[in-house]
Amino acid sequence: MHQTVTKPIDSTRRWWVLAIVVAAQFMFGVDAFIVNVAIPTIAVDLKASPAQIESVIAIYLIAYATLVVTGGRLGDIHGTKTIFLAGVLGFTATSLWCGLAQSGIELIMARLAQGATAALMLPQVLATLHLLFSDETRNRAFAVYGIVLGLAGAAGFLLGGLLVTLDLAGTGWRSVFFVNVPFGLAIAAAAWRVMPSVPRRAGTRLDIKGSMVLFAGLLCLIGPLLFGHDLGWALWLWPVMALGGAILAAFLKLEHAVARAGGMPLIDLTVLADPAFLRGLGAAFFFFTANLSFYLVMTLFMQRGLKIPPLVAGMAFIPLALAFVVASRHSGVRARHRGTMVLIEGCALQIAGLGALALAAFCVDAPTPLTLALAMVIFGYGQGLVMAPLSGTVLSTVKPVAAGSASGMYGTTAQIGNAAGVAAIGAVFFAIESLQSARAGFFVSLALFVTLIMICTAFLTWMRRASASS
Repeated sequence: MHQTVTKPIDSTRRWWVLAIVVAAQFMFGVDAFIVNVAIPTIAVDLKASPAQIESVIAIYLIAYATLVVTGGRLGDIHGTKTIFLAGVLGFTATSLWCGLAQSGIELIMARLAQGATAALMLPQVLATLHLLFSDETRNRAFAVYGIVLGLAGAAGFLLGGLLVTLDLAGTGWRSVFFVNVPFGLAIAAAAWRVMPSVPRRAGTRLDIKGSMVLFAGLLCLIGPLLFGHDLGWALWLWPVMALGGAILAAFLKLEHAVARAGGMPLIDLTVLADPAFLRGLGAAFFFFTANLSFYLVMTLFMQRGLKIPPLVAGMAFIPLALAFVVASRHSGVRARHRGTMVLIEGCALQIAGLGALALAAFCVDAPTPLTLALAMVIFGYGQGLVMAPLSGTVLSTVKPVAAGSASGMYGTTAQIGNAAGVAAIGAVFFAIESLQSARAGFFVSLALFVTLIMICTAFLTWMRRASASS
């Protein structure tokens, strides 16, 4: 196979490349949180049902989760620059489509396409960092990357509330998607001029069939949770969920068949023999199930239950996001000395933060945004202690030759957890809100978050024992 010759990248130019790729990561991170703030306004304007509200978030995550490994492989085949540009331009175009959507169903389809293009864009970010920063500057580059991840959350919350409130040119919530268009075009133009062409990896192949089967299985499993409330929890939804479970079981058999035929399966099956890694994936799944769903429920409770305006609700999340950034910086050093115990402490802090939120919401008739923000700081700091070192901890026992595939499995598991949490806990919140009140739905959701984080803690403890015995 023909390989592109890569010119050496001087130290000045590679920092410009870093700025470009982390700008794309920042745009993706802002988009994930900006939508949460705008969701109640979107629901009113498009007359969207609870299922459609959840699907706007969940379908994006499902598309991203099932295609992110394929996106990484496409970068190997066609070069990271080519696929990065395709992803950025696709993300820009689909963001425009999201902003122009005229119905809940159309917005869901646009978000599906947006998630697919994000799966092309994001794998190239880390691939580029690995390529250009292999010397002593590597830690600095990844520190910048980590800080950008945290700041994207704060920017998303603030920008979402600001744009909805300002109602620029009468665009309302649509501006939260339109804002990606000029930024996306600027990133693509800069990448075209500055990013280096890199060698293609010979022998890399796509497992398209595996991606399609995984997507179908997840959709059958999570779809009924999304639309169950709208459909009155019809009996036929349960066989559909069972079919989703069967398809996911068949997915593993398909991957074994692809491997036996000499192909490249979507997942590296050898890592499934590592008990510590599997338990770590379990911890990641339950942690992320309580991740984006928390922000969705918190936003809905503040705006629908407490009638807090979008801008004020968005600003209430900023202390949490900043606490997350601070904890992320602290967790790296602490994890090197104390290992998994730091993650377990972070889980305990998250539970303490959820307890503080419960006290604030149920011991005060009308808790102020400041009161809620102070309680969320505890949760955010705990979340930062867990999330930052979690991937490294889960991958710590994986052999270097399988690191890329294991990283892809971790990322896929995280996004599936996010989607499952939005679908399941969102369904519980809406069901209880319609029967009683948003406050009651919030209380039950908090109890579910505590349960999920406790299960995550159990998996971390189980993983620790497996790592110690290996």
